[in-house]
Amino acid sequence: MCGISGILDATGALSPAELTGAAARMADHQTHRGPDDAGLWADPAGHLALSHRRLSILDLSPQGRQPMVSHCGRFVLCYNGEIYNHADLRAQVEAARSYSGRPAIAWRGHSDTEILLEALALWGVEQGLKRAVGMFALALWDTRARTLTLARDRLGEKPLYYALDATGGGRLLFASELPGLTAAPGFSPQVDRAALALYLRLACVPAPHCILAGVRKLPAAHFLCLGLDEAARGELPAPRPWWSLSGVVEAGLAQPFAGTGAEAQDALLGLLRQSVRGQMVADVPLGALLSGGIDSSLIAALMAEQAQAMGGRVKTFTIGYADAAYDESAQAEAVARHLGCEHTTLMAGPKDALALVPKLMQIAGEPFADASLLPTRLVAELTRGHVTVCLSGDGGDELFAGYNRHVHAPLLWARLSGLPAGLRVLVAGLAQAVSPRAWDRIFAALAPVLPGLAKQRLPGEKLHKLAQALPARVPPAFYAALVSAWPDPGLLAPGVGEASWALRQPGTWPAASLCPQGSTAWMQYLDAAWYLPDDILTKVDRASMSVGLESRAPYLDHRVAEFAWSLPGSMRVGGGQGKLALRGLLGRYLPPELWERPKMGFGVPLDSWLRGELKDWAAALIDPARLAREGHLEPAPVAQAWAEHQSGRFNRQYRLWPVLMFQSWLETAGISV
Repeated sequence: MCGISGILDATGALSPAELTGAAARMADHQTHRGPDDAGLWADPAGHLALSHRRLSILDLSPQGRQPMVSHCGRFVLCYNGEIYNHADLRAQVEAARSYSGRPAIAWRGHSDTEILLEALALWGVEQGLKRAVGMFALALWDTRARTLTLARDRLGEKPLYYALDATGGGRLLFASELPGLTAAPGFSPQVDRAALALYLRLACVPAPHCILAGVRKLPAAHFLCLGLDEAARGELPAPRPWWSLSGVVEAGLAQPFAGTGAEAQDALLGLLRQSVRGQMVADVPLGALLSGGIDSSLIAALMAEQAQAMGGRVKTFTIGYADAAYDESAQAEAVARHLGCEHTTLMAGPKDALALVPKLMQIAGEPFADASLLPTRLVAELTRGHVTVCLSGDGGDELFAGYNRHVHAPLLWARLSGLPAGLRVLVAGLAQAVSPRAWDRIFAALAPVLPGLAKQRLPGEKLHKLAQALPARVPPAFYAALVSAWPDPGLLAPGVGEASWALRQPGTWPAASLCPQGSTAWMQYLDAAWYLPDDILTKVDRASMSVGLESRAPYLDHRVAEFAWSLPGSMRVGGGQGKLALRGLLGRYLPPELWERPKMGFGVPLDSWLRGELKDWAAALIDPARLAREGHLEPAPVAQAWAEHQSGRFNRQYRLWPVLMFQSWLETAGISV
């Protein structure tokens, strides 16, 4: 795992020394991603410099150093990621070269970088990537054609930012993180207000957008090829897909698994075992993040199975809180004991978390308002003290229908969509007239009569979220309301429209005949298309890489993902539960009482902190005079949300946190007002 960066200066304005110096500075701003080594390579004739920060995982010797030149001398690779099938890919390369009569490669070492590079040199970018199993963002320079190719993995685990003409003409910049990009010479960052409006809705900035004008994120499963002549003319070709999530969804739904439920579970188990086995390969210590929930517990169980077969034990890590409403450490410890893992729990007090809050946007590099970044960063720091690589359960919810909206929202939409719009607006108003805390008390009182209510965590919050969605007239609006922090960002950033995102691109959705709008599969697809890469995986990447920890996600092996979409609906949702396929598998390893409980998520008590320990910090960031002076956000709606939250009647943390994180980012990003 690493940080990559580079500059293609078609203007010719930078001397070779200036070019390499600029690339080196870009890499220096990403040292946390690769604390073990630094590399620099330049092609003065091509006006290109590549820079690399290395976190050594496979082949710790200098033979794995990057940027790396291919054996034929034509290609240079600067790469961030891991190729889990590198041994098989090496065998494919050797067989193909032998069949075509090419000389055998005298391999330098056993790094996956060298193997991937030779695969790309042999088959080309698109075909080479299709043979790879892993996570990655890369830059490949063709010294003969003088073309630079940027590419990103299928599901968006590794990030890549790029900009053309951000400095005034003919200069392409790229980097793993935004601070690496903005460290380039002459870069003058300005806020993209359309992206800001989208951020206020979603609490993150989805690809291909970036909070900075002129900067883009390469979408997952896409590549972009730019020639030196094109760059000189200021032309930037559109990224092209080399793998299609919607195509995978369509294929799986059109031809679902034909066997029995037990056979489907056996097939899924085989794929997960293969994925876990491949992702446990490392030349450094390795462990697992364990929350005690279904996803991470199954991964830990499969890792323990592999380790025990070799006479070892898996190291697992979790984080605990003094606040019982957010603490899952006891469940995680029970799971670890049952599996025979070597477990470590970090008990984080308010001081630990609160001290990290002002630093969150330095870690994220771009406005990011998923509050679980905070505990994720804390547990990453704990884990890095023991291991360099960890496996996680990320992706289980999106691929196997684990969110409440996958389970309940389709049924609710089917029942509510037929009601008159005026009636739904009236019901929504009545539901929101009662505070979430009051609803919690009502549900608690009714629990003995309606036991299902007792299984819901924070039911008042969920009811208010549903009420926000009730007036929607079409499924996309219903879904958007369910995932929105600010339902109407135009109140905060007036005068601009929101940038487009996956929900507003129906032409890219799976065919409606296979994946109807409003269905569980459709909501899963949307979550996998934007929420997974732009929120969940962004959070995990920034939190882990900020401490030099590599995080791997076995569920995101594309072979697992493709099979998941072929599972019948009866193995997704049923009986008011999601993830039925994973539940069935986990039951083979753990008794249900260890993991059957309401989904908690990975949160922190922001609600109370914003009325207590964080009140002064937050009030200073959103002071109306400050907001008016900066000119990015309207003070009035922010002040209203703040007052409502301080009254205790409403929990406005989900609206306030995106504003606070944007303001915190402004303090460190060097944005001119």
